[in-house]
Amino acid sequence: MIGRISAVWAQIELTLAAALAASITLLILLNVVTRSLGAALFWVDELAIYAMAWMAFLGASAAVHYGHAVAVTILADTLPPALRKVTAKLVDVIVLIFALFMIWFCWRWYAPLELVKNGFDVKAFQGSTFNFIYAEPTTTLGIKKFWVWSVMWLFALGATLHSLANLFEQGPPRNEAAA
Repeated sequence: MIGRISAVWAQIELTLAAALAASITLLILLNVVTRSLGAALFWVDELAIYAMAWMAFLGASAAVHYGHAVAVTILADTLPPALRKVTAKLVDVIVLIFALFMIWFCWRWYAPLELVKNGFDVKAFQGSTFNFIYAEPTTTLGIKKFWVWSVMWLFALGATLHSLANLFEQGPPRNEAAA
C-alpha cells in the first residue's frame, strides 16, 4: 500500500518538476526577449530561480523513490548480494532519518503551533518568537517567502514517504533493479 502511494506521489513530483523545467525555459526566453527590447522584467529572474529550486527539491524527492539519487557504490558493488541488500536497507534508514530531521527542522522553522497560539497574528508571532518567516517578502515578486520555502515541507514529507516505502519494499536493491 505504501509503495503504491509513494509511486503515485513520485509521479506527481516528476510531473510538477517537468512543468517547472518547462516554465524555467520559457521564463529565460522571456527574459532574453525583454532585455533585448530594453524592457527587462526583473521579476522573471527571481521567478526562474524559485522555479528551479522547486524543481530540484521535487526531483530529489522523486529520486529517493526511484533509487536514482547520486551514489558512490564502490563498496556496495564489492559485497555479496546478501550484504548488498543489508547495505541498501541501511542507506534507506539513513535517508529516512534525514527526512525526519527535515520535517523537524521545517516544524521548528515554520512554528505552526506558535502561529496558532498568537491567533495567526504575524506581528504577535514575530514578537514572541523573533521568527520573521511569515513577514519577509520576495525581492521583486512581492509574495511572502514562506510560500517559496514551503517546498522544503514537500521535499521532507515526500522523502519520508519514499524512504519508508523503500524500507518495506521486497526485492532486489534499487540500483540492481535499474541495471
